[in-house]
Amino acid sequence: MEDVRSVRMSEEERNEFLDHGGTGTISVDTPSGEPPYSRPVSYGYDPETGNFYFRFAVGPDDAGKTDVVDDDVMVSFVTHDRTDAGWRSVVATGRLEEITKSALDSAVADAMERVAIPFVDVYDSHPLTLEFRFFRLSPDDVAGKREAEAGD
Repeated sequence: MEDVRSVRMSEEERNEFLDHGGTGTISVDTPSGEPPYSRPVSYGYDPETGNFYFRFAVGPDDAGKTDVVDDDVMVSFVTHDRTDAGWRSVVATGRLEEITKSALDSAVADAMERVAIPFVDVYDSHPLTLEFRFFRLSPDDVAGKREAEAGD
């Protein structure tokens, strides 16, 4: 097996990697020592603020999901990619905050216009039967790593 080194991404490299949005995995702590609630999600990223934005679908078969993703819950979010230049990944942790109509101020509206959250149809139900909720992660910590190149 080949020995692969990693190096920390610069802020510029991290912003470039995240800027187009994409998919990743979000994990939420659960009560009573149960395994974390982890799900694949689409995300958008605002390099001006460093915030991540998520669109969660809640359908008729998602009983309990809304309890897990309630406002002000601690989460970790991971996104990664592998290209010809090697692998890259970013891990962000912090509190998840729901974006409601009443909390939609001009700064949030501007940020939402700057991000593109991909719509990935992986639902068991027709999208018109789902409720979509939007959340923001203002991370306490963000760490990006990439595969080291020969000159690193």
